[in-house]
Amino acid sequence: MSSKAKKIFLLLTIVVPFLAYCVIYYTPMFRNAPFKSTEFESIDFKWGLGNNLENTYNSKTGDYQYVDGKDSVIKTNVKLRPNDMLYLHSKAAEIGFWNFPEVIANQGTNLDSSKVLRYVIQFNYKKKSKKVVYLTDYVEIPKLKGLAEQMKTLVSQSINDAEERYGKKK
Repeated sequence: MSSKAKKIFLLLTIVVPFLAYCVIYYTPMFRNAPFKSTEFESIDFKWGLGNNLENTYNSKTGDYQYVDGKDSVIKTNVKLRPNDMLYLHSKAAEIGFWNFPEVIANQGTNLDSSKVLRYVIQFNYKKKSKKVVYLTDYVEIPKLKGLAEQMKTLVSQSINDAEERYGKKK
C-alpha cells in the first residue's frame, strides 16, 4: 500500500467517523438548548430582608423600585438595552446559572422565617423561566456561593449602569 493510500485509509476510518459522531451527538444538544438567547425576554430581580423583597426590577416593563440610604422608596423606570440583556444571558450561561439549584440556602434554613438578606433572580424565556433564590448567609459550597454572588453583582451592576445612563426619573 502506498503512502497516499495509507493516508486516505486513515482519513476514512478514523477522521470521518469521528466527525460524523460529533455531528450526530452534538446537534440535538444545540437544537434543544434549554435557554436560548433568541427566546430570552426579561429578567426579574428582587432583594430584601426575609420575605420582604421591597427592592424590585423588571426588565420587561423597566419598573425599578428600591429603598435608598434614607429609607425612602425610590420608583424609577430603567430599561436595559438589548446588548445589556444579551450580555447578562451570556454571562449566566458562562457562570452556569441554568445548573444552579432553585434555592441556595444552608441545610435546614426555614425560608419563611429567615431574616437574612435574599436575592431572587429570574430569567424569563418564551417557553420557560429559571428562578433562583439566594440567601447571603449560605456557606455550604463556597464555589456556588461565589458564582451566585457574581451573578447577583452582574445583574445589579447592569441595572445601576442603566440607571446612571438614563438618570433618575420619578
